[in-house]
Amino acid sequence: MKIWKTILAAAALAMLSACANQAPPKKDFSAFRDQHPRSIVVVPVVNRSTQVDAPDNFLVTIPGYLAEKGYYVFPVHMVKRFMEDDGLADADLVHKADPVKVADLFGADAVMFITLETWQSSYAVIATTTTVSVKYTLKHGHTGQTIWEDQVTTAYSPQQQNSSGNLLANLIVQAVAAAVERAKPSYLPLAQQANAIAFYGPEHGMATGPYDPLYGKDY
Repeated sequence: MKIWKTILAAAALAMLSACANQAPPKKDFSAFRDQHPRSIVVVPVVNRSTQVDAPDNFLVTIPGYLAEKGYYVFPVHMVKRFMEDDGLADADLVHKADPVKVADLFGADAVMFITLETWQSSYAVIATTTTVSVKYTLKHGHTGQTIWEDQVTTAYSPQQQNSSGNLLANLIVQAVAAAVERAKPSYLPLAQQANAIAFYGPEHGMATGPYDPLYGKDY
């Protein structure tokens, strides 16, 4: 899993830096320096797209990235269930709530809010491209201050991953892959692609946490 994330991160970095003529500006992590969160609770994802299953599928991809960045992450399924039992099943209401009170429910240092702005597929017989736009916001659990935010728009075309060297066979495989993607979008690859850009990409990126050996070196 970690190798797959590393490959995605590398691909995202290469894709974003290929057209750059100079090094991108370094992201400002001064808010992290001031607030130094150690633990993060990720609340249910707000869904602005038409894909009903997208929020829950996207939610489960987040903890691994935050943990690899050096933070303790509360189990997302436990958090979601706890909030539902506490009458906070509506993700929109949770996102509008006071982040200090949300963090206090779990004893967390920070709260991660994620919104799926779009998640849609464009279909053209042998090609389906699914595009996602995601907004990430991290707020400190003691001050309510936004200490990190990012927005990523990226696309995934599964038919581009298949090539046998035979033109006719490729067309058939691509048509099948496109139809499958249209009927049931591939949440995992696209979610990981978006996360790789948000947490590691040039002009994006997130500061390392206290459980990472590089803690403080990217400030």
